[in-house]
Amino acid sequence: MNQHADISTPEAQAPARALPSRVVVINDHSTSNGGTAALALLSIRQLRARGIPVILICGDAGENPELKALGVEVYALGSADLLSLPGRTAALRGIHYKAALSLVKKVIAKHDCPTTIYHVHGWAQILSPAIFRALTPVAPRTYLHAHDTFLACPNGMYMDYQRGEVCTRRPLSVSCITTHCDKRSYGQKLWRVARHSALFANLDRRAPWAGLITIHPDVGEKFIRAGYPSGLIRVLRNPAKPYSTVRIPAEENTTLVYVGRLERDKGVMDLAEAAARTVTKLRLIGDGALRAEIAERFPQVELAGWQSPEQICALVQDARALVMPSHHPEPFALVLPEAIQSGLPVLVSGTALMAAEIEARGLGLRFNVQDTASFDAAIARLNALPHTEMAAMSARGFTSGASLSMTQDSWAEGLLALYEAALQ
Repeated sequence: MNQHADISTPEAQAPARALPSRVVVINDHSTSNGGTAALALLSIRQLRARGIPVILICGDAGENPELKALGVEVYALGSADLLSLPGRTAALRGIHYKAALSLVKKVIAKHDCPTTIYHVHGWAQILSPAIFRALTPVAPRTYLHAHDTFLACPNGMYMDYQRGEVCTRRPLSVSCITTHCDKRSYGQKLWRVARHSALFANLDRRAPWAGLITIHPDVGEKFIRAGYPSGLIRVLRNPAKPYSTVRIPAEENTTLVYVGRLERDKGVMDLAEAAARTVTKLRLIGDGALRAEIAERFPQVELAGWQSPEQICALVQDARALVMPSHHPEPFALVLPEAIQSGLPVLVSGTALMAAEIEARGLGLRFNVQDTASFDAAIARLNALPHTEMAAMSARGFTSGASLSMTQDSWAEGLLALYEAALQ
């Protein structure tokens, strides 16, 4: 060893980064059909931009031209979402998909080396809990990304949908198993219990996994409640891109906007009813099962349908605030920082994990979505705020709202820091 190494240059003084030789990204889908897939694909783009080779293991057909253009090697099961399969096939594959287990084992056998990192994003819609058994031998270099709480809770949300209450039970406890909390039926809940039992059988929570990545500091408790060690949890907030790079003058506007799925558990029907009671103009950006019912019951509500980010930017320029009225405890609702960083105050359901910090920082108001008086009072208070107070709230969000989330680049650097930690 040279004991007189030159340390006079910055290059010599800075230790070499322990970057992975490749990253194996694992996700149900190879195209962007929701938040989890969008972030999995974003991670691939960011890794390739930094020159790191990427392999994708996916449950669908893997037909995404962008991945080919990026030079990503794709291993695809060629299957479909459980909801689109015949009932018996879906029930069995959802609990244990043998082909997924075999595929992950194949990729590990062919490509693994001491500097390979594995990163699991989504598994519950196609791949099944079986993949975690294949990943156990490489657990010290495997990150489990909790975009939701399916790794902890059978219904993925710690939500009792039958009672409309946030769940405080311990997953797979007697109380959990005997409680009908599913959106559809108790039979469906029992299937979820069976799948969760398979999850915990295949995913040893005490194995030396590189880490369980949560997207908000307050999510960790939910995984500890499910038996994961506290030392396993890493926090990396999601990246957000504002709708607008110029502050939206919310103080000049009167319209409330909603961006997301038109589903009952998202609180969109509660919002339409509250807007009608308070005679407030409302625009819904998104689509879903409730669109026809809303159109019939509330013809005054503007239904804009699904829109691109550029179109959303145009549609929120006349907004006074964005409303996020979700019933369940959203671990990280991306629409909140996207709106706040554009200068839009938010009205947010108290179930959202970001609600308390948003209110504490003066970036919006929270309310109880299950209490019509609370909902109406929040809208009335927002409508009545003086021009100067609204302007100040809008400006605070535009100038300091970035602390609620990461940028795409800082998020990617956060991932690389985690990967380096695993390799070291």
